[in-house]
Formats: sequence, C-alpha cells, structure tokens
Amino acid sequence: MHVPDAASPRVFIVITTFNRASHLQDLLASIAGLDPAPSGVVVVDNASTDGTEDVLAAVELPVPVLVHGLPVNVGGSGGFAAGVSRALDEGAEWLWLMDDDVVVLPDALASFRPWMDRYSCIHGRRYDHAGEPFFWQHILHESLGVHLPVRGDVFARSRVFHTNVGCFEGMLVAADVVREIGLPDARFFLNGDDLTYGWLISRRHPVAYVDAFVLRKTRAQRQVDLGVRHLNDSSDLSRFCGMRNRGHLARYLRLHGRFHPVAFGLGTLLSAGKEIVRLVAVERSLSGLASVWRGWRAARVILRDPAWLPEPPLAVPATGARDTGGSR
Repeated sequence: MHVPDAASPRVFIVITTFNRASHLQDLLASIAGLDPAPSGVVVVDNASTDGTEDVLAAVELPVPVLVHGLPVNVGGSGGFAAGVSRALDEGAEWLWLMDDDVVVLPDALASFRPWMDRYSCIHGRRYDHAGEPFFWQHILHESLGVHLPVRGDVFARSRVFHTNVGCFEGMLVAADVVREIGLPDARFFLNGDDLTYGWLISRRHPVAYVDAFVLRKTRAQRQVDLGVRHLNDSSDLSRFCGMRNRGHLARYLRLHGRFHPVAFGLGTLLSAGKEIVRLVAVERSLSGLASVWRGWRAARVILRDPAWLPEPPLAVPATGARDTGGSR
C-alpha cells in the first residue's frame, strides 16, 4: 500500500468530472499506484448521469476520497472552484488539478518534489493517448489576449520553462497562492479559465513547466499540426465559451493595466480565425460558426458590464509570503 510520506507536504488531487465514468475509473485506479501517495483526493461530480455515481461509490484507494456532488453542471471552472475550496477546507497545502480524462504516472509526485521548494505553480509534461509527448508550451501575448505556441525544444538548455499561462489538466499549485489569487473564476464555465488563472498567478509568482512526465491523456482527440499551431477538435459549447470568455480575460487584463483595445480586437479576430481553421482542418465542418459568433457577441456584453468584479482573494497575503524566484 502506498501511503503519504509524513515529511512531505499535504498534496490533494482535485478532479472535476462530468459523464466520463470509464475515464474516471481509469484515473482513480492510476492514483492507487502513486508512490508517494497524495494526502487525499477530492472528486467534484458535475451532476453526471452516466454511472459516475456508481464508480465513486465503489472506489477503494489507500487515501481518503472525498466526493463533492453538485446538483447542476457548473463546468470545469465551477467544478475546480468547488473542489479547490473543499481541498483547502481539508487542510491541503498543495492542490494538483486535473480533468477526468487522464491517468497519473506512478512516480508523478516524486517527480514534482524537487521543484516544489523553488516554485509554487508547476506543470509537468503529458503524453497523449498514443503515448507521444503532448504539445503544451505557450505564452500569453497580453496585448492580443492570445496564447501563442513556443516552437522547438523548450527544455534544450534547461529542465524548466517559465510561462505565464496555466492548465487545469495537471496544474500543481500551492494553497497559499490560491488564497492570495482567489478561486478559479466559475463564470468561465470552460475554456480559458485555466489560462487566465495561470496568468493571474504569473503576475506575482513564476509559473513553471518542468521536464518531467506526470500524466497521460486517455481520451483520443482528432488533431492537426499546422506548423505554427497545434489544434485539437472541439465542441460548439467550447467554441462559444472560448469566444465569450475573451470578455472575462479582457476585464482581468484591464484590471491589471494590460488591456489594449485595438490589439485585443485584433486578437479576437485571430481567435475567431483559429476556430474557423479548426472547423475546416480538424472537424471538416462549418456548423460551429454560429457558436463562434454568439460567443463574440457575449464577450462584448461582458466588456460593457458595469457590475463585473474579479474573483477576490481568499486571504490577505502575509508579510514575507513565499515568492520563489521573483515576480514576472
């Protein structure tokens, strides 16, 4: 039986799931093999209707599994907000956030450990469902409000790549940072919530992408490598949220003095163009164009909303709080 190392920080895995019972079952089985083990697992069930409840009722792990069932589907961002809050209540010192369509590698937490004294927001590498390295290396261009891929081997000269975006498919973040930044913004529902959360963290703490494989994706996705961009298949809901959530991103950029209307407008055009290319090159369809347009219009409403407020911090940062590596 793998058990948490008493000398290690209290790491809680936070999973958000919705109608992927078989994927969730695989993920939970992989967590049983972690060595060292986490201190606990929080599973947020977004009102699934596919047998997820039975999977969770039957799960047996050597560490506590806390099921946080929600009456309605609040999306990935709402699920992670609820799960992070629950894990903090349970005394988590670190939170490892992940979707339900991955499995963890047995030595994942051991691979993270050397970096946890240097950074407070860490991402490890992932394999795709076929066992090939998954492309995840981007930088948010603040003026455009677009995350741009960084080509080439980012680990050629160093085992760590500093970025300013996040990913909830594997982000490991210190509890103190979450209290300082606030919970993930549930209004995003999905798409862009993790990118924005990582950017908010990067304003105060370095965000690290480290050369250590910790996850493998289990859900196959159609994809295409365009040379300058790597595109996966999507859905109409994701397209809508992606365009709409540019409104929320713009408000956060404006709050931090990084919003440039003309450049951001160009970024919106580029984002819409990317979705059109995705539809043509990956999905071989144009039926999702209406979702792109609806999301664009919804973003404009958010930009003009006088009642919009950012997510508040959960605690006032203490004097001398950890800032490993300096602010970006």
